[in-house]
Amino acid sequence: MNSIKRILMAITLLLSVTIASAQIKNATTETVKIYGNCDMCKSKIETAGTLKKVAKVEWNKDSKMATLTYDSTKTSQDEILKRIALAGYDSDKFLAPDDVYDTLHGCCQYEREAKVAVSTEMKMETVATENHANHANHADNAVAKQQVDTKLKVVFDTYFLLKDALVKTDGKVAATIAKDLLVSLNAVKMDELAMDVHMVWMEEMKGLMAGAKNISETEDIKRQREFFIPFSKSMYELVKVAKYETPVYLQFCPMANDGKGANWLSKEDTIKNPYYGSQMLSCGKTVETIK
Repeated sequence: MNSIKRILMAITLLLSVTIASAQIKNATTETVKIYGNCDMCKSKIETAGTLKKVAKVEWNKDSKMATLTYDSTKTSQDEILKRIALAGYDSDKFLAPDDVYDTLHGCCQYEREAKVAVSTEMKMETVATENHANHANHADNAVAKQQVDTKLKVVFDTYFLLKDALVKTDGKVAATIAKDLLVSLNAVKMDELAMDVHMVWMEEMKGLMAGAKNISETEDIKRQREFFIPFSKSMYELVKVAKYETPVYLQFCPMANDGKGANWLSKEDTIKNPYYGSQMLSCGKTVETIK
């Protein structure tokens, strides 16, 4: 009977993988060990790792082995395992944050090994393989309806204050605001973000932290404006998915960045150029409205 049961389980798993592969383009299938105990763990692991038309996770509570089927052009094994770790479940590559593991139901708390938690590791690296635009299928209409996360709103509001300081060519104020911006970035709890926002946050987090830190460490307005160029690019990627309570305008100055052009974000459609201030205050145009 046990042999028949194992055969049936193998057939079921094979069928589920085959169906998942048919639904996911550029499908790659891999097996990895993920720690957990019960059917409740199975549900949480599979839900955390699965993205509609992008990734499918099937986990076996007896073997602790998970079958990952995913579109290799849109995500990776590491991305899937990090999402699962943020739900409280360790793999051999990534450890769940302790506070998340501690909230698991008693029957779900498996035996752990001492490693570095995924949340710590994710603060130290950027994930370059994930293209945030490819997560539209998962988000569906939810992105348009969701309200901006409170801590992200603080980030956006402080960014606009920084932009205004650069418009006024005030390096001292800009440095102070950048310090506040760094604090607000560190206050964002990644595991509480909506999945599509979470993906972009992981991708842009390192650049945002570095940009705020660099601007905060100098009062040289020229250097601050140079750092503001890539910083605004990362902020644009984030605000596109997280949204803001009012329309945000992506604006462009063709003269900035040594004639290469540069963008910035504004809460108003009127052009107030942060790269030149009063020298060329109205140089530029609005190129996109984010609603």
